[in-house]
Amino acid sequence: MKKVSLFLLFLILGGIFWYVFVYPYDYLVTMQVRANIGTINQTVKLWNTSLDNSELTSDDDLTSISQKLHFNDSTHIYDWDISEENDSITKIKIFTKDSAHSKINKIKIPFFETDFEKRTKNTLQGFSKLLAEDLKNSKVKVVGEGEIDSTYYAYVSNKTTQFGKAGGMMRDFPLLDPFLVNNGVELNGKPFIQITRWDMAKDSLEFRFCYPIIKNDSLPQHPDLKYGFRKQQKGLKAIYNGNYITSDRAWYALLDHAKRNNIEITGLPVEIFYNNPNTGVNEINWKAEIYMPFSNKE
Repeated sequence: MKKVSLFLLFLILGGIFWYVFVYPYDYLVTMQVRANIGTINQTVKLWNTSLDNSELTSDDDLTSISQKLHFNDSTHIYDWDISEENDSITKIKIFTKDSAHSKINKIKIPFFETDFEKRTKNTLQGFSKLLAEDLKNSKVKVVGEGEIDSTYYAYVSNKTTQFGKAGGMMRDFPLLDPFLVNNGVELNGKPFIQITRWDMAKDSLEFRFCYPIIKNDSLPQHPDLKYGFRKQQKGLKAIYNGNYITSDRAWYALLDHAKRNNIEITGLPVEIFYNNPNTGVNEINWKAEIYMPFSNKE
């Protein structure tokens, strides 16, 4: 009996030692959200830009983000682990640590609500609020197989971040619609973007912002304006409603759908826009068709 008691005491002391001196985190926050991994990843990064004295130290994977938040004399470390619970639910684990007061936090947290714990909860409420607003003001519906019509088009090339996509479109808009119309070109459909390169790890894009046109023999010339032809394509289709800044939420939904159903796609989406953001229509009523072309079909 004495040996058993000593063994249990050894296990308890060993566990305490491991928790205080070896375990790398002080406090764990867990959430379950009805959103895909890509949406969570992008919302974390957007939220980080709204914070003072905060930086991402690692974000090379959609499911893992490391973040440092500076508060006066201490630095808090948040390590985000984002995983798919099922087809519609994503689990978020935020492992947090106060780099200057980690050991004392570990001792106190099981028995008291520490200042570190309170600050962590209050800070993450900002993320939860932003995510809730994002989900409230946007909607994605994966339709299934769809087809993009062929068209001749004028375009401007752009390199930017995912979040900067809509800003790049707004900047280049005057070179397309007004310039083309004022020079006698007949427009022939809804504007669209064609992603030519997408680096998910770095959130960087290269894309063409395009206007379908009727080809003629005297198209206007401009050093930044080019012309191309889009052939008819089949691919996965989604309908996105919401601000076009966050239409990439539909990209991740299509990637998830393709992965679950073993469908080969290019990973280079095409977005067709149905609304002019300057007309005053409520954002949730903005519509875009998002296509992810098949990589093994014409």
